[in-house]
Amino acid sequence: MNKILGIVLRSGVIFSGAIIATGTALFIANHSLDNTSAYLVYNPGLIPHGNFPASLASIGSGLASLDPSSIIQLGFLVLLATPVARVAFSLFLFAAEKDRRFVYLTAAVLTVLLFSMLATPLFPLFNG
Repeated sequence: MNKILGIVLRSGVIFSGAIIATGTALFIANHSLDNTSAYLVYNPGLIPHGNFPASLASIGSGLASLDPSSIIQLGFLVLLATPVARVAFSLFLFAAEKDRRFVYLTAAVLTVLLFSMLATPLFPLFNG
């Protein structure tokens, strides 16, 4: 069981790193001819910021156009989803072993994780 969970975590991190590296390479390729001396001093007019996709729909449309920021954000979403996938795999592995106590505990942990990711943006208290 630990071997399978280790593979899930390792492959998630490697896959995420590959996606982020691809997005970074595209960003460098798109901005390789920029005057890099301008990046040494903070200048909001020159440094690309503030226009990053913030929703899944905007990330999806950015991926369709191979936007480097969207690709990098996809890599971070994969990285964030990796521990959640580990907990989900744990749930199925405990169920296969018929260990009811750990199935209930893991289901509770998965519920809290999913609630914190999916439901809390709907509450005004958590939106700052």
